[in-house]
Amino acid sequence: MAALPYFDEIDPLTIDVLLVTHFHLDHAASLPYFLEKTTFKGRVFMTHATKAIYKLLLSYYVKVSKVSVEDMLYDEQDILRCMDKIGTAMFMVDIAGVRVLYTGDYSCEKDLHLRATEILQFSSDICIVESTYGVQLHQPRNVREKSFTDVIHSTISQGGCVLIPAFALGCAQELLLILDEYWSNHPELHNIPQIRDQFANSNPFDFKHISTLKSIENFNDVGPSVVMASPNGLQSGLSRQLFEMWCSDKKNACVIPGYVVEGTLAKTIINEPKEVILMNGLTAPLNMQVHYISFSAHADFAQTSMFLKELMPPNIILVHGEANEMGRLKQKLITQFADRNTKIISLKNCQSVEMYFYSEKMAKAIGRLAEKTPEVGETFSGLLLKKAFTYQIMAPDDLHVFSLLSTANISQRITIAYTGAFGVLKHRLKQIFESVESLPDEESEGLAFRVHERLTVKYESEKHISLHWRSDPISDMVLDSVVTLVLNISHEIPKVVVESEEATKTEEENNKKAEKVIHALLVSLFGDVKFGENGKLVISVDGNVAHLHKQSGNVESKNEGLKESVRVAFQRIQNAVKPILLYVS
Repeated sequence: MAALPYFDEIDPLTIDVLLVTHFHLDHAASLPYFLEKTTFKGRVFMTHATKAIYKLLLSYYVKVSKVSVEDMLYDEQDILRCMDKIGTAMFMVDIAGVRVLYTGDYSCEKDLHLRATEILQFSSDICIVESTYGVQLHQPRNVREKSFTDVIHSTISQGGCVLIPAFALGCAQELLLILDEYWSNHPELHNIPQIRDQFANSNPFDFKHISTLKSIENFNDVGPSVVMASPNGLQSGLSRQLFEMWCSDKKNACVIPGYVVEGTLAKTIINEPKEVILMNGLTAPLNMQVHYISFSAHADFAQTSMFLKELMPPNIILVHGEANEMGRLKQKLITQFADRNTKIISLKNCQSVEMYFYSEKMAKAIGRLAEKTPEVGETFSGLLLKKAFTYQIMAPDDLHVFSLLSTANISQRITIAYTGAFGVLKHRLKQIFESVESLPDEESEGLAFRVHERLTVKYESEKHISLHWRSDPISDMVLDSVVTLVLNISHEIPKVVVESEEATKTEEENNKKAEKVIHALLVSLFGDVKFGENGKLVISVDGNVAHLHKQSGNVESKNEGLKESVRVAFQRIQNAVKPILLYVS
């Protein structure tokens, strides 16, 4: 489980599309697990060539994996089931007009079995590009081929064996083509066997001087030989078994032909330690020669730089590389594209990035709306339907024709308490709305009128009215306005008061209470407030005196500031306190 990608950091249900650029195990080995053991329900895309090799490669991977049944991530049946879920695609993804190019592993150098990467003839807004080799530069192809064949020739000439740990496909076929051609050109080597680990029952290339080996038990380890075996990291399988048999003899050699991952034995022996740890836990001296001659199908800095210069994407995202190499590549690209306002991002595992793009959105009129071209300035209305990243405008009646949706109407009704005259309500509504029309009795079954051609107001009883409307944004706003008006009218209707001696007495008591409240509030504002002659209040502030007439509200004072302050304060207090009335019905 520790070998899986960070699946626990994502929710597989939220993934719509999974893109597999090629069949290498670091890109595709966990695919059966993801398809069969998680909640992923999306679609998977890969090229026809990748799909053709995918099943064979993973079946072989299951075969050479030396783990218990309980620890296996998937089995042959999982591989067979997941084959039905795979399709084909090119990985230039267009999202609402924004083009995202995902390169995967690529090389701009022509091999014996693969063409060089083609430079795209159209631009992309985002380029997700590998950074495996960072700023490193590959040796010229002819130099690497010569170094490779020289090491092999010299080793077998002195009676040694050569181990080439490689992936079962891809780089392996390239090296086999080189060796087969070299053997053909050197008759003196024809008696030296070249052996490759058998890849299931397939035969991608037919070689004249190379034979296959089913297992270590069938290998006659006598005399010099050249053996290519997987896996390339020497962590298990036939390549590990042969390495442990040959590593202590200085006549032998191991050629690492491509990129190897940190933590693997192949990565360790590149630095030529004195000893290595065997699978049984014991140590053995490392006396064999170790050569790192890369034929990896990954772009170096020169290829990456050329590719990006041709493509010129405004946004570059670096992936598929160790942090240090990726960081160095980022800095060099920033310097190289400094005058082009290019945004360069290097991502860590599980890190996400958000980018925002602004573009014009265009909606296409369809159905009845498309039958007539609107005049300049003519109002054009309909339903705006968004599907994926396209927009369409259509008449509501066409919705079920051009989509799986359909329209529906919601008729609503509420009843409100209202005891006023129905004619008063209609009169007040006419002052607000342009259209308030009475409805015929046969249509409304009683007194009723229609507001703004959207809302019907009906007289239900002396205490209630009802409001009827078909729900939509405008009708809902009309309803809110009418309900507010009805409630305000209800509050404004005067109440019938029966005058009586008790009521008169109560009113006098309320007036006295009001005067006390007014006096208390004035004291809180001005401090010194005394009762004067003829019902006046005398207010003194800092030697200035004002006389307030309680009945009229007039103020007399030589100080205009005090005069105005008292007048305003009294008016506001009076409005707040009066009338304090108790009605008896």
